[in-house]
Amino acid sequence: MRRRSLLLAAVPAGLVTLAACGDDKSDSSKAKASPSASASTPPPKIVEGPLPAITAGTKFGEKPTVAKGQGEPSKNLAVKTVIAGNGRTIAENDFIQANYLGQIWSTAKVFDNSYDRNRPLLIQLAKGSIIDGWRYAIAGKKVGSRIELSVPPELGYGKSGNPQAGIKGTDTLVFVIDLIDAFNSKSSVKGKPVPQTDAALPKVGTNTDGKEPSITVPKSEPPKKLVSNYVLEGDGDELKANQAILCQFKAVVWDGGKTFQQTYGSGRLSQFSLEQMQQAVKGLAQGLTGKKVGSRVLVVVPPELGYGDNPPSGGAVKKGSTLVFSVDILAAM
Repeated sequence: MRRRSLLLAAVPAGLVTLAACGDDKSDSSKAKASPSASASTPPPKIVEGPLPAITAGTKFGEKPTVAKGQGEPSKNLAVKTVIAGNGRTIAENDFIQANYLGQIWSTAKVFDNSYDRNRPLLIQLAKGSIIDGWRYAIAGKKVGSRIELSVPPELGYGKSGNPQAGIKGTDTLVFVIDLIDAFNSKSSVKGKPVPQTDAALPKVGTNTDGKEPSITVPKSEPPKKLVSNYVLEGDGDELKANQAILCQFKAVVWDGGKTFQQTYGSGRLSQFSLEQMQQAVKGLAQGLTGKKVGSRVLVVVPPELGYGDNPPSGGAVKKGSTLVFSVDILAAM
């Protein structure tokens, strides 16, 4: 089983899931809760140090080696921009994609790092989602930056620590974080447009301004088999069936083209695992598997791979409905 990040505090706030998916059970929902994340704490004082030296892996994206902390750590949150990025400024409630290494100040024991897993962390920078030390340190930083921080216990795991990771309630934690990307409700993919030449299939808009794309459904009969086509083709890695994705999406029914769910205009993004989507809308999970991150994908789901004879009650989806999705795959983990 893939190891999960120790930084997660709870299910990220502000997520949208597809109808009939049940509670949001994304990958993060199985992580241990952080005591500090659920506590009500005022914004901390942020200072520049002291911070231990990064002795190896000093370039952005390289796994760093960090020296043991010298003397007593600051009782405040210490934050230093080691490498300044030139991407957009990250704001509270954005989703961030980052690589990181975490160790204990007094011993230099590394308790977690994403570099070895080769899967960056993807999480919302929001209270209740991540330890407060990260939340306050990252807000206002630019994508492409490497930052180092020391986090006092009350902004980390609190008095109870995290015994599973060997963290005591008195431990100050040191992190090096590479901020790879950030996303919010105005994000769109920036892939290359792919010609949509099949008149028997819906046509999807190619705008990349964060606004909902149009979906024009033909008046012909829907296809009998699953359709999964690029609208905008990105250059990221291909999705694997065991991954979770962060996305913008719009979903309509073939008959009449009525929207039954979307993220656009909601101020939120959607995050779900493809494995769990197999239990809700199997065709959507199958249609996204193998597609490249950074792409907009048209997925047409026949009834037997959608809701079949058990549609969500009171909505546009009826028994036997064919479903049409436009999905912007913003990131994956």
